[in-house]
Amino acid sequence: MRRVVVTEFITLDGTIEDPGGSEKSPFGGWAFKFDRGPEGNKFKVDETLASDALLLGRTTYEGFAAAWPGRTDDEGFADKFNSMPKYVVSSTLTSPEWNNSHVIGGDLEKEVTLLKEGGDGDLVVHGSGQLARALLELNLVDELRLMVFPYIAGGGKKLFAEGTPTSLELVDAKQAGEVAILTLQRK
Repeated sequence: MRRVVVTEFITLDGTIEDPGGSEKSPFGGWAFKFDRGPEGNKFKVDETLASDALLLGRTTYEGFAAAWPGRTDDEGFADKFNSMPKYVVSSTLTSPEWNNSHVIGGDLEKEVTLLKEGGDGDLVVHGSGQLARALLELNLVDELRLMVFPYIAGGGKKLFAEGTPTSLELVDAKQAGEVAILTLQRK
């Protein structure tokens, strides 16, 4: 059975919004102001190479679909990202163009449960804050991988919704350059 793994760049105050920055963002690409060192880069490559499929919200999907299809690298990250199945949760997207992409609509809990039953590797959620929060609320997340940046955004979209207490077990913690990588599972 697949596990749902949510992986996020996150600030000390829980913000996940726009870590790479954009002209519209007041946060200015906070994730790239810090060195995650070779350990952090290796963590992201290993995470992707071990993944079976991607599960993404529409906004993250559209950003990835615009950026990744033309990329290559020596580690195989881009090839894996581009070739693996991608499931995008959307009520508006009907014809995804990125290779091996499928739209999920309707009952999120039912659809994700079927995806979990349909394979053995990790079904990884990158970014996709609204989707990640919904999956957490539905108790469908098996593991959280948080790359915690030493930054307080002071605002923006948070990973954890207010009023949703959840106990987690820390199963791994490591430093990667200037960031901490925490791996947590539900108790």
